[in-house]
Amino acid sequence: MEFVHKSVLLTETVDGLGIKQGGIYVDCTAGGGGHSLEAAKRMDSSNKLICFDQDKEAIAAATKRLEGYSPVFINRNFCTIKDSLAEIGIERIDGAMLDLGVSSYQLDNAERGFSFHEDAPLDMRMSGEGMSAYDVVNEYSTDELEHILFAYGEEKFARGIVKGIEKARNIAPIKTTGELAEIIRNNVPLKVRREKNPCRKTFQAIRIEVNHELDVLKTALDDIFDILNPGGRISVITFHSLEDRIVKQRFKELTEGCTCPKDFPVCVCGNKPKAFLVNRKPIVADEEELSENPRSRSAKLRVIEKY
Repeated sequence: MEFVHKSVLLTETVDGLGIKQGGIYVDCTAGGGGHSLEAAKRMDSSNKLICFDQDKEAIAAATKRLEGYSPVFINRNFCTIKDSLAEIGIERIDGAMLDLGVSSYQLDNAERGFSFHEDAPLDMRMSGEGMSAYDVVNEYSTDELEHILFAYGEEKFARGIVKGIEKARNIAPIKTTGELAEIIRNNVPLKVRREKNPCRKTFQAIRIEVNHELDVLKTALDDIFDILNPGGRISVITFHSLEDRIVKQRFKELTEGCTCPKDFPVCVCGNKPKAFLVNRKPIVADEEELSENPRSRSAKLRVIEKY
């Protein structure tokens, strides 16, 4: 299956970088190379572009898509950005972009085990290595599963779903996305089944756990900001409230400065703003993009610039 992914908020994200001659820029989530290609088109020989992705198939697709340009590809998770760039002699950068969504290819390729629409082995590993969704579903305790569904899926029917999982796996291991989806449907109220697909939140929660997505994001935001040159920017696209909350909160901490209680007559903390928001409100897809790519509906773009 060809790696196809329609980049969300393409122009807006690359605009957010404010690409300058001589600058070094990083696409932390290269995917199929859509954002990378748009950035490369705006660069000249004085620029350098580095593309990260932990998915080998994504790296292969991006390499093909950027033929004729000269980016550096790194097949690692972007949370390794500091060490990975240091290995190739780069200590500072001028911008980074992160598209935190699961690619269309990963969702549509049933074999990857991300989708509840197709029956396939339970996997969900973006890197193809390490713990899989099968391990989480069959080996985690019921308390751990409930916590994941509540915390990462905001699933209010987590207890019933986990009871269904426990009952099923006591008979035989749950091996496929189709089996898991059927368990979820059978353990939520009928009204929920009629109104919408009840599997999305549980699949999201397990995917986040398998790939440690929220922990990775927290680490990466701090490391990227640390190596960002003054005037450098970070463009981040989020797709659900959990990751957006992390980005919004971290950007707030970097831009707010003084953290003294409001009733203090003078500042005693000495904290100064380290950055400013390029757009005070998140940028969202316009009607044209929504009609062409429904998956852009939940996307939010936030951009910050370092002082």
